Amino acid sequence: MRFMIIVKATQDSEAGIMPSEELLTAMGAYNEQLVKAGIMLAGDGLHPSSKGARIRFSGAKRAVIDGPFAETKELIAGFWIWQCKSMEEAVEWVKRCPNPMAGDSEIEIRRIFEAEDFGEAFTPELREQEERIRAEAAKKTG
Repeated sequence: MRFMIIVKATQDSEAGIMPSEELLTAMGAYNEQLVKAGIMLAGDGLHPSSKGARIRFSGAKRAVIDGPFAETKELIAGFWIWQCKSMEEAVEWVKRCPNPMAGDSEIEIRRIFEAEDFGEAFTPELREQEERIRAEAAKKTG
């Protein structure tokens, strides 16, 4: 099972305050453990929402909303993509994580949909298309 591990933003991360050398060192060591255990597939930090944009959809219309965005507690400061046997395993790995922020912080775990989750609506043709897209993307990212 794949999971997205979401590091929630804080006022400091939204203000662009960068992590200390101590935190970067601790996170680097943690990421090495994840890779050695075969858990980590990807992961990165994100710039503050002030450097982002949202696109609001309403039928055929599109509206661009430039950041920053108001509700800090709903924003994402970083993420990992992990491969785990279960939600319980993902929870155990998150518990080992260094606190990703200088003060209080929160990490959310969400399971990523797999092809089998979509049932019969995900036809053999759609599965083939999905595999083709993933293979092409993998070639382009090296």
